[in-house]
Amino acid sequence: MDHRILKGRLVVATHNPGKLIEMRMLLAPHGVAAVSAGELGLTEPEETEQTFSGNARLKAQAAAQAAQLPAFADDSGLVIDALGGAPGIHTARWAGPDRDFEMAMEKVQAELEKVGAIAPEQRRARFVSALCLAWPDGHVEEFEGVVEGTLVWPPRGAKGFGYDPMFVPEDYPRTFAEMTADEKHSMPPKGFGLSHRARAFLKLSQACLEG
Repeated sequence: MDHRILKGRLVVATHNPGKLIEMRMLLAPHGVAAVSAGELGLTEPEETEQTFSGNARLKAQAAAQAAQLPAFADDSGLVIDALGGAPGIHTARWAGPDRDFEMAMEKVQAELEKVGAIAPEQRRARFVSALCLAWPDGHVEEFEGVVEGTLVWPPRGAKGFGYDPMFVPEDYPRTFAEMTADEKHSMPPKGFGLSHRARAFLKLSQACLEG
């Protein structure tokens, strides 16, 4: 399959400042400048799809059409085995309209306690990131990254955002919130390239970015 190379400027279809910071970090070495949908005053489309990839595509295509620029969107979330895959595509919604992730983590812990998921092997989870690049002419490129791990309680660390303080990636002793941004997102030798978004972005960069 022939991939389309991304050049110049693109819209990051997010109003989440944490995601925008991550994406600017990842794009900078490739000479691509990112502006957010929020900075352009674009509205967020309703996420009506039932998969991460479907919602990423919906957001990227809406931003590409509205801005008439290539657009990038990510839909990501936490998938917990003991909860039948929840919160999944509703990961952000568990934090409520105020994006209160302390409350969301408490809800996760309460739900795990309800099903008796106390031991580490009962608390397996993964972060999934679906990325979509869309152009105004309708062309799309799609990629997915996954990182397996275990949920701990109480939460640990003050870095990162979302559910990072309770997620320990497989084969590592620290939570995502105890790691620096470089450790999570940068590729070796600078970092571990650990995050789901970094893993998906590596696939994207190999296919669609120069440098």
